[in-house]
Amino acid sequence: MGHLPNNLPTFSQFDASLLNQDVDLFLTQARLQIKSLLDSPSFTWDQLMLPLEDMDVDLGKTWGLASHLYSVKNSPELREAYSEAQVKISEFYTELGQNSELYEAVKSLKDAPSFTSLSDGQQKVINNSLRSFKLSGISLENDKRKRFAEIAKELSSLGTKFSNNVLDATQNYHLQIDKEADLAGLPQNVIDAAATCAKEKDLTGWVFTLDFPSFQPLLTYGESREHREEIYRAYSTRASETGPNANKYDNTEVIESILSLRQEAANLLGFKNFSEKSIYTKMAESPKQVLSFIDQLIDRSRDQALGEVDAIKKYAASKGFQGELQVWDMGFYAEKMRQEFYDLNQEELRPYFTIDKVMNGLFDLASKLYDIQISEVKDKPDVWHDDVRVYTIEREGKTIASFYLDLYARADKRGGAWMNGCLSRHTNTEGELQLPVCYLVCNFMPPAAGKPGLLTHNEITTLFHEFGHGLHHMLTKVDIAAIAGVNGVAWDAVELPSQIMENWCWEKEVIHSLSKHVETGEALPDDKIQRLLDAKNFNSALAMMRQLEFACFDFRLHAESAEDNFAGTQELLNEVRKRTSALSAPEWNRFQNAFSHIFAGGYSAGYYSYKWAEVLSADAYDLFEEEGIYNSNTGKKFLQEILERGGEQDAADLFKNFRGREPKTDALLRHSGIK
Repeated sequence: MGHLPNNLPTFSQFDASLLNQDVDLFLTQARLQIKSLLDSPSFTWDQLMLPLEDMDVDLGKTWGLASHLYSVKNSPELREAYSEAQVKISEFYTELGQNSELYEAVKSLKDAPSFTSLSDGQQKVINNSLRSFKLSGISLENDKRKRFAEIAKELSSLGTKFSNNVLDATQNYHLQIDKEADLAGLPQNVIDAAATCAKEKDLTGWVFTLDFPSFQPLLTYGESREHREEIYRAYSTRASETGPNANKYDNTEVIESILSLRQEAANLLGFKNFSEKSIYTKMAESPKQVLSFIDQLIDRSRDQALGEVDAIKKYAASKGFQGELQVWDMGFYAEKMRQEFYDLNQEELRPYFTIDKVMNGLFDLASKLYDIQISEVKDKPDVWHDDVRVYTIEREGKTIASFYLDLYARADKRGGAWMNGCLSRHTNTEGELQLPVCYLVCNFMPPAAGKPGLLTHNEITTLFHEFGHGLHHMLTKVDIAAIAGVNGVAWDAVELPSQIMENWCWEKEVIHSLSKHVETGEALPDDKIQRLLDAKNFNSALAMMRQLEFACFDFRLHAESAEDNFAGTQELLNEVRKRTSALSAPEWNRFQNAFSHIFAGGYSAGYYSYKWAEVLSADAYDLFEEEGIYNSNTGKKFLQEILERGGEQDAADLFKNFRGREPKTDALLRHSGIK
């Protein structure tokens, strides 16, 4: 049993009313410390960069705790305090990035003859810092620098507002069904969950929300076309002028303000547009290269996607459907088609995949690949919810990392799945090593009272994905927090360790190791596993095109919204969809108004990163396929060249170190079933 670090957050003692007081105190002390550091006549890594790193790590503990609780245990009090504090944090980092004395001090390290004697990681941090100074407007004249700082502050507030609007729009809608006949087609566990949701809201019948585990089964299995349309309309118009609570949580003007300010900031820094600025820190070399990459994948996938839609239309007609098939019909008939052609139903697989068995199988895989042992902490520390589990990772009997696991959807928790750092690996000025700790968060359907949690295979893939991010964060050997784990990794390469993990979810041996029927204890039979594998690439071109639609829209939006003849956000999305959508979305669809990845997350002009990194991950996994999916030598090589190295070297070089060559797209297309 591993040992937890003694500096873990105490979630139960967090007081939102004290957040700004704590942040104010920290920032005051930080400013004084920076002033003191700059009084030195000369600078070294230990005298300048290491104390700055300590300061950043300490701020991360205070602000990271608040940010985490903001995502998993939201409340009106926290939201108000968080919004106020976020502006102060943003101002502080903008101020830091525009501190000329600090810039000159860091630059003196780069210009000194001793620079070449620093470690690769130390050199990378200094180079990254100088790049960040440029992107913070260090070289701007005073009035422009002031304007740049104002923009950063406004963008921080707007991102929070966007996120709040999406959360409020999601939480302030439900679909209540009173007639049992309208539940036809739904699996029993979905019906039970909807009944529980109704009781929690003091309502009768069955209640469905816009949380993914609630509405998705209704779209996939619900025979009531009326209710499929209603829930689809509510979901696809969230936070817009056409959705439920129209105008109350509308993000339309927020989006326009964000785009305008991003373009203005990019122009101030000398970039033609925000997409060009985005590429400056990424693995891709130019906007032209990104658009060419997206276009190539669209060209390779489009005909197959159109064929897949035609097949669904013909299938629906064969089942008596009349009229024009709409987007809220697609998932329903595609699932029926999948079940008939492959005799496969994701919900029927759920009883075979209990949380404990899946976690044990996942940990066993990680152990074989990376020579680690993972165990749950029975006497768990302070957590934010009773469902949260805590684990340690050991190698050769020594603890190297820990993580929190929060699997289930709740009303006060934002949707989706993610990994976030709690503590980064870091050696401070006293020589003390802080081990990495992370949060792994999902939004699976909560189990019925007294019963174990059950997953679909799709959810297992999500879990493996986030665990891959976690391994990247936790298995690093870099002792500088700024480039340890996922930190400092080019955004379009950071998904490589997460996406490669998904591949093992499609290996027969692995699926077998994850399965144990909740009642009979039997593993998933080989014939069912084979049907699951046969169905892997069912409608895969449609799935590919959907991601390419998001990527193309995002990148073009951040390039073209700067142009005088820009028609508008909705108009651009409509134009992109003409090329990427095999079935037209309704004109009232406002997908962009809840596109948090690019308006409230880190993916602005970078959503293409998912596909870019998927090329890397498929090509990397291709080596495991050649040498054995459990091959410890290949696992060790991936560990040493990718997971342990964090951001201490450029992602392109690390990939070449592992693969022995430049990445190729062949494996991605093969894995995706794109002919």
